[in-house]
Amino acid sequence: MRTDSSRIPNSFFLRDVTQVAPELLGKLLVRRFEDGTIQKFVITETEAYRGGEDKACHANKGLTPRTKVMFEKGGLVYVYLIYGMYWMLNFVTGEAGDSSAVLIRGIEGINGPGRVGRALQLDQSFYGENLGSSERIWVEDTGENPQFISAPRVGIDYAGEPWISKPWRYIVKESAM
Repeated sequence: MRTDSSRIPNSFFLRDVTQVAPELLGKLLVRRFEDGTIQKFVITETEAYRGGEDKACHANKGLTPRTKVMFEKGGLVYVYLIYGMYWMLNFVTGEAGDSSAVLIRGIEGINGPGRVGRALQLDQSFYGENLGSSERIWVEDTGENPQFISAPRVGIDYAGEPWISKPWRYIVKESAM
């Protein structure tokens, strides 16, 4: 197990998703690839999905094989495939049963959650990965707290109001330009 003091512990994720999502901005998303190379990416955009109450959240329909990890304690990875080609990266938040998660929508130089998943070479094997102990993916603190803007989430018209208008998308100001 890594003993990197800048690695964010799982306790960081054991809070409300609308606290965790903006606080991930400016942190480093670290990925160790199969060939051993390590790349670090600054997180520039996130979206919060608040468990069963949130009509835009996958967990809104309850516990399923797909959403099982979302009902576990925060600090785990939730990945899912869209359009048969893009793995979307999410971090589970809250206590067990909360079923909330943060979607990583952008990292420095890469905008869009599908592109993020592709750049990180994600696949089904990341489902349930523990960010606190993983040797493949984790988050590090930079000590930075960048200014950000809030906006409505993207692509959730099916959820209806008030969920469409919730300002639960967080974007580092520099990347919002």
